[in-house]
Amino acid sequence: MNWRYEHTVLSLCTLAFAATMVARLAISPVVPLIAADFGVSYSTIGLALSAMWAAYALSQFPSGVLGERYGERRLILIAVGATATAAVLLAISPTIAAFIAFTVVLGAGAGLHYSVATTLLARQFDDIGRAIGVHVSGGPIAGLLAPPAAAIVGARYGWRWAMGLGAVVAIPVFVLFARRVRPTEPLRPDQSIRERFALGPLLELLSRPSIAYTTGLSMVGAFCWQATASFLPAFLTDAAGLSTASASLLFSLYFLVHGGTQPLTGALSDRWGRDVTATVTMGAGVVGFGGFVYAAANDAGPPVLVASTIVLGVAMSWGAPIQSRFMDLLGDAERGAGFGLVRTVYMILGASGSVIVGTVSDLSGWLAAFGLLAAVMGLGLAALAINRIGRLGL
Repeated sequence: MNWRYEHTVLSLCTLAFAATMVARLAISPVVPLIAADFGVSYSTIGLALSAMWAAYALSQFPSGVLGERYGERRLILIAVGATATAAVLLAISPTIAAFIAFTVVLGAGAGLHYSVATTLLARQFDDIGRAIGVHVSGGPIAGLLAPPAAAIVGARYGWRWAMGLGAVVAIPVFVLFARRVRPTEPLRPDQSIRERFALGPLLELLSRPSIAYTTGLSMVGAFCWQATASFLPAFLTDAAGLSTASASLLFSLYFLVHGGTQPLTGALSDRWGRDVTATVTMGAGVVGFGGFVYAAANDAGPPVLVASTIVLGVAMSWGAPIQSRFMDLLGDAERGAGFGLVRTVYMILGASGSVIVGTVSDLSGWLAAFGLLAAVMGLGLAALAINRIGRLGL
């Protein structure tokens, strides 16, 4: 493949996405150290993390509007710069109140990246599925590398130095992006931002049958992704009987497969179609979660758990085909704000996955909780099958 400018844009957008993820994922491994230092409970730290992810979700739509007004390059630089700044602020937080406030800043700043970067890539590539797949892989790559790095740095030097990892990664990415990516022309430089936030057009976009259907599919995927990221290690230790070290290895394997298959599912969606590829991922989700339940219920052992982890990593690559589906449905003038809007909607709704699955595990056990996740992926699979067999055209 001859290297072209658009490949530089794709590479740097992927690095930027990874940088915004590193800063967020570096917090979880050092939660006990943060709680001990501030003298607070885990629930207080959990509040900070929930606020961060909520701010991240809520930033998606405004980022699309601002990207259309000021250009995608500028918004991505702001996102990476805000990530580095927030990471430094977290590292020097004098009180728990300041720490919580800075996690919100981190979530809101990092959230400015994804929607505008996806829109920028849609302007660069015809095979948008492959490009989105490569871009999305930045998140799992960060998930593979950031937690162990933060744990090692935190154990040796303290949690504040672990927070600094976000800045260490984000600053050089900011410089590279600023130097290598050309300024981008705004799509709507003269339109009033207030006009773009008018309620009527937003409801009209969300109520389009094909957009509502694709948003529902995304919500299914986001629900299961959030729950998996939150509870897979706990399931492997509490229900499947693995040691903490073995569970961590499988969690890393999950992220490795998840990241590695995103470009593949994106490319396959360009070739086979969005819905065919999405069907494969939803079906893999039923098999993967079902495999975990079977292994835990029957003491099937590591081979089934490893196979289920690999299949689940494939399943959680649903983002490449389904997000490409949004791009197919949205016109060029709608992609920035429109994609940001649907991401805000499905991410906020999908974030309930952690709360619901955690509650089910408390009330009925881990087998019921992961059985619920298999059923949710089954709903997505059924919706895709009905749309195809019934020729609904959604």
